[in-house]
Amino acid sequence: MSKDNLTELNAPEYEKMKQRQSMKSNLLADCVIAFVSGGFICIIAQVFKDIITSQKLVGLLNTADEKSASALTVLFMVFLGALLTTLNVYDNIGKVCGAGSIVPITGFANSIVSSAMEFRSEGHILGVGAQMFICAGPVIVYGASSAVIAGLFYFLFTM
Repeated sequence: MSKDNLTELNAPEYEKMKQRQSMKSNLLADCVIAFVSGGFICIIAQVFKDIITSQKLVGLLNTADEKSASALTVLFMVFLGALLTTLNVYDNIGKVCGAGSIVPITGFANSIVSSAMEFRSEGHILGVGAQMFICAGPVIVYGASSAVIAGLFYFLFTM
């Protein structure tokens, strides 16, 4: 029996092959790396927000209030995630940082831009337009649905 043809493998042989090929990881180390790297991304966002709310830039950017500064910070982080994905840097960050690079909003930008880059050869409409939200779409749907449900609970229980 040739091992090149996976359909000829029986269950025990497949399990042995799967065990040999599977990556071994240390759960505690992975959690610590994700925590630290996700925290580092948050530090970058906080430093950016502190810079744009400094007295020298408040007049230039009109970021005197907290909401404007927060909105610009989110915009910057999405742009940064998209830029790093476009430059093929974010995948390398993801390999090292794991979930620490996926959970922040930069990971959301990465999921959209990487899908758009993958399907750009199929055209703008059926490629980029149709496939761009293939990974991020469920996040948007369930996030919006959860927000509506939470809003209804808030409305009902605060009357």
